[in-house]
Amino acid sequence: MLNIFRPALHQPRLSKEKIDPTYRRLRWQIFIGIFVGYAGYYLVRKNFSLAMPALIEQGYSRAELGLAMSGVAIAYGLSKFLMGMVSDRSNPRFFLPFGLLVSAAVMFLMGFSHWATSSVTIMFSLLFINGWVQGMGWPPSGRTMVHWWSQKERGRVVSVWNIAHNVGGGMIGPLFILGMGMFNDWRSAFYVPAAVAVGVAVFAFFMMRDTPQSCGLPAVEEYKNDYPEGYDKSHEEELTTKEILLRYVLNNKLLWYIAFANVFVYLLRYGVLDWAPTYLREVKHFSVADSSWAYSMYEWAGIPGTLLCGWMSDKIFRGNRALTGIVFMMLVTVATLVYWLNPAGNPVIDLVALSAIGFLIYGPVMLIGLYALELAPKKAAGTAAGFTGLFGYLGGSVAASALLGATVDHWGWNGGFILLFGACVLSILFFVMAWYGARSHKINVINIQN
Repeated sequence: MLNIFRPALHQPRLSKEKIDPTYRRLRWQIFIGIFVGYAGYYLVRKNFSLAMPALIEQGYSRAELGLAMSGVAIAYGLSKFLMGMVSDRSNPRFFLPFGLLVSAAVMFLMGFSHWATSSVTIMFSLLFINGWVQGMGWPPSGRTMVHWWSQKERGRVVSVWNIAHNVGGGMIGPLFILGMGMFNDWRSAFYVPAAVAVGVAVFAFFMMRDTPQSCGLPAVEEYKNDYPEGYDKSHEEELTTKEILLRYVLNNKLLWYIAFANVFVYLLRYGVLDWAPTYLREVKHFSVADSSWAYSMYEWAGIPGTLLCGWMSDKIFRGNRALTGIVFMMLVTVATLVYWLNPAGNPVIDLVALSAIGFLIYGPVMLIGLYALELAPKKAAGTAAGFTGLFGYLGGSVAASALLGATVDHWGWNGGFILLFGACVLSILFFVMAWYGARSHKINVINIQN
């Protein structure tokens, strides 16, 4: 591992009167850093979706483009897990910005080099590289949050941070429209967001820090007097990769349940999002600008939905992440059916249904990540979250790209939506298994005190 990625050394403890003001200041600063930094990752992750209608006009089939786009999902699924293990032993201040800079470089290449979109193989390869470095965003953010925020406050903190990808993903559409207005070039979907991402990486580096101990502060459990069950000093010691995998990840039944739920949540999430510009233009007869704005509305609608879901999971469902996920996925199923069955010529209903899916789907996405963080010690948090991400991307997102594209080519959009409906049902089933699994083993994941 590069020396710059190694965790920062512990510094001498600050004087007692300096601890509280320093903690308060750094928590705000660091949160802004990981929020803006992770939003930057989404500026350069799903640009290919907006470029697909132009590539279809150049002669590519949906199946070919879906295969190319799956490169991101395959690489990201593997990377989020493997980079999760690396991030548990790394300094997030360097780790997160480095991945974002490499991702931006790939998008610049796809935007300015015509050979980069000259074949499916080349597009798959470049998107695979992009997906791999995209895996350097979530794990260091998760590591940061479990070190700087205690368990009782983490549900609300993670839900607020989680809207970063809605902010970043929602900016791709307006930046694409801006690029088209300035350059009249569909490739601006790649290079305009990449330029912004470079500035974001620099900003994140200056805002982020490693652990509280590296800043002369006590562990957050001591600072907030919020100790999880069984907490002791060993929780502050770095774990080996073998310990993380064998003791805290692979033998955790609940983690397996939510990992499988993540497959079908991601199939629905990206199956709707990635193909929205194409579906709305081909079936609902939207213009390029209208479909781009609809794409952004899907992302932006996830902001209040995620915040509501985080609040409900803490206050109404008292930390029961699985039950909260069941409720939200049932509502997602209804919105998906409306989006599918609404006849062409009713654009308002299409936009409302699409926005409703975005409003509802990002809550379960957030809950699975949060649940994973809570099912493992904080020194194994990145690996636990990466494990669920491995399933979500390698299973769900790949299916949303390659399988859904091939399904639509062979059985039309009705076949595609039958696949998405099945994903809704199966996600609910695995959330139910996690819920009953926790109850049967009397596992109290988080104790919320009002």
